[in-house]
Amino acid sequence: MDMTNPMDEIRDLVSRNAAGRRTETAVPRLAIMKGDNPTGMMPSVYEPMLCLVLQGSKCVVIGDQAMHYDSASYFVSSVEIPASGQIVDASPERPYLALSLTLNMTAIAEILLDMPDDPVVCIGACFGTSPVTPDLAEAWLRLARLIERPQEVRVLGPLIEREILYRLLQGPQGAAIRQLARPESRLGHIRRAIGHIRSNFDAPLRVDELARVAGMSMSVFHRHFKDVTAMSPIQYQKSIRLHEARRRLVGEVGDTARVAFSVGYESVTQFSREYSRQFGASPARDARQLRERMAVEPEMIEG
Repeated sequence: MDMTNPMDEIRDLVSRNAAGRRTETAVPRLAIMKGDNPTGMMPSVYEPMLCLVLQGSKCVVIGDQAMHYDSASYFVSSVEIPASGQIVDASPERPYLALSLTLNMTAIAEILLDMPDDPVVCIGACFGTSPVTPDLAEAWLRLARLIERPQEVRVLGPLIEREILYRLLQGPQGAAIRQLARPESRLGHIRRAIGHIRSNFDAPLRVDELARVAGMSMSVFHRHFKDVTAMSPIQYQKSIRLHEARRRLVGEVGDTARVAFSVGYESVTQFSREYSRQFGASPARDARQLRERMAVEPEMIEG
């Protein structure tokens, strides 16, 4: 009988196949993350995803909440959320290693059709960390093995991914994800509002319009939005604007004012002040540093 710890086998497999900071695999939505050294806080917008750390540790800050996770736990984000991540424990001899799986909400909704109805209708944060269970670790191992067996991905990949999502739905983060996968739920309504902000981030924000999109009163909407994202709608929009501005600045050298106006700012001074507060440097300096980093390390780590 094989007594190998599943997490050890996954770590060894991932270590063999990590080609840089971020390595896309033959398995759809599955990526390998690697970091040889601790990092500062790296702002990003996390898509709905599940991250399993195999070696080292990481800290993620969302709003005013900080979460630490390592090989004993996993991180889940079930909505698109601005966040800052920092690799805490890593070295060239023992690098940070992780697997990131983008959540497939369609697959989750299909799984829910075969599961008993969940009466829980609580509104809470749609991100968090939880302990890795033996069943979840075994399912992750089977998925990770497909990285070196691409000929099996098309048949076995969806089945194993379905099991991982099923285990996730049964875990501590499951109640929130169940609600998000149901468009008619209150969390589903909040997600609609989040989608509206992301599609119209460069327009003036009207909370009353967002509340109508969510089908809630303004006071209830504001409270539930902050419960889910750990920030107010205005804070969320500002963060999305600044991340989009950062992306554009990398490709539009020396045009800070045009980028500021293109993402919805009416004052370049205000834009520069909020950008520096968010990313720790002026727009021009930060964009220059990013271009230099990307020339050496084109993959930006996330997860």
